[in-house]
Amino acid sequence: MTSLETKVPPPVVALLFVIAMWGLTKVTPVTHLPATFRITVAGLTAVGGLAFSLAGILAFRSAETTINPLKPQTASTLVTTGVYRITRNPMYVGLLLLLVSWAIYLSSPWAFFGPVAFILYITRFQILPEEQALIGIFGQDFDEYRRHTRRWL
Repeated sequence: MTSLETKVPPPVVALLFVIAMWGLTKVTPVTHLPATFRITVAGLTAVGGLAFSLAGILAFRSAETTINPLKPQTASTLVTTGVYRITRNPMYVGLLLLLVSWAIYLSSPWAFFGPVAFILYITRFQILPEEQALIGIFGQDFDEYRRHTRRWL
């Protein structure tokens, strides 16, 4: 399965999960939460997701390193400040929060399998290969950072 490692852009992966989650709601029961509550909570969660992703992108841009997740070996700087003090993967946390937001909006307990599956997929096929590349580039500095900062939250 290494053929999938760092091959599919994470936003595309998230979009595929969005579609799958929507499809799942067509064949499974939904809960009937009040629309105002559902939309408000989904909206706030989405804003949080966008904020995490944007903060990660801006930190990489500021450090003048690549944001291309398909080529982690081209990283030129180890970013450990700002949002990267909270999580090693704020852009993926942002995508995850967007998926959680979508599940809330869909109002289906079954839709929450999407974010869980996203975590499993992105960890195996994106994050672990990225971490191997970063160890190769930054060695002990990345290992130290990894010990003090969580992968997700």
